[in-house]
Amino acid sequence: MLVLRVGLTGGIGAGKSAAAARFVANGAVLIDSDRLAREVVEPGTPGLAEVVAAFGPQVLGADGALDRAALGQVVFADAGARKRLEGILHPLIRARSAELAAAAAPDAIVVNDVPLLVETGLAPSYHLVVVVDAAPEVRVERLVRDRGMSPADATARISAQIDDAARRAAADVVLDNSRSPEALAAAVDALWTERLVPYEHNVRTGQWADKDPLATLVDYDPTWPAQYERLAARILHRVGPHRVDHIGSTAVPGLVAKDVIDMMLTVDSLAEADSLAGALTAAGFPRKPGVYQDRPKPPDVGPWEKRMHANADPGRRVNLHVRVAGSPGWRTALLLRDHLRADTADRDAYAAIKLANAGKPIDDYLDAKEPFFDQLYDRAIRQP
Repeated sequence: MLVLRVGLTGGIGAGKSAAAARFVANGAVLIDSDRLAREVVEPGTPGLAEVVAAFGPQVLGADGALDRAALGQVVFADAGARKRLEGILHPLIRARSAELAAAAAPDAIVVNDVPLLVETGLAPSYHLVVVVDAAPEVRVERLVRDRGMSPADATARISAQIDDAARRAAADVVLDNSRSPEALAAAVDALWTERLVPYEHNVRTGQWADKDPLATLVDYDPTWPAQYERLAARILHRVGPHRVDHIGSTAVPGLVAKDVIDMMLTVDSLAEADSLAGALTAAGFPRKPGVYQDRPKPPDVGPWEKRMHANADPGRRVNLHVRVAGSPGWRTALLLRDHLRADTADRDAYAAIKLANAGKPIDDYLDAKEPFFDQLYDRAIRQP
């Protein structure tokens, strides 16, 4: 069974637990990794037996339960010991998390509260990653007020964690919790209603998010390449080692574009493309039915057949072109992208064509660009 899986994380004092509680209030199924970390080492579990075998009976209390303070003294001052402990706990936590997700209702939105989501490289395994963020001084104030830490201790705890910028870089959504609890609740509610509920429906039913029927253009967004990287990692997590490229206008720095990330997954054959359809759907990129072909460039008469998938996430439109390695459509997509990246005159000429036809229905917009693309292809292919 496929359910929408959301990864939730944030630094200490940012308010991740408050966000998790609000997701639950909206109807989410919450899987708390901290709670699972305790569950998998309860007395009598294989996890506790592995921990004792690795670190000795001194980590057990008189009652036979794990003595967390004693274990902490062993691992927190020893990076190697800490990695051994993580090697025991993390697979058990992931397995238990998968069991709980599988037991959720078919229309559930599962929120995985994972403090070390970024550090452990788990981001690509979720359909969406949400990071709760707050200014460092706000986090220090909260830790002093709510947990009784000194300002120095709070600052040290924050500094010991992964850099905030690295955590934000892994996020599809950043919830700023520097303000009031009511503001955070409103942000969670809006995310739930406007994005997660329709995303869940699309994933469950194998549908993609509706596209804009008009050619709405925006200025180049310097975050598009980073967004592409996150999406590619999510795809590769499901399909295994393959080539994925960022193509189209959002892959050309400085070029106006529709706010749609175009990506290309390379396969050895269309039969392989068909065999990957289930994995891509599970990643949140259902296949578009029907026959899709690129428009051949002269003198090739085609057909340049491919498979098309699109993102189920209404908050990030994506076209995923699945093309055979070395095919004319595959070569052309890379050739024109690279040419526009290198030739600013042609990039600006293309931008002028796009802007002249902005706001038209998509098919009319594509038709208007095609003569320019034929000429561009001819220039690009003649370059050494």
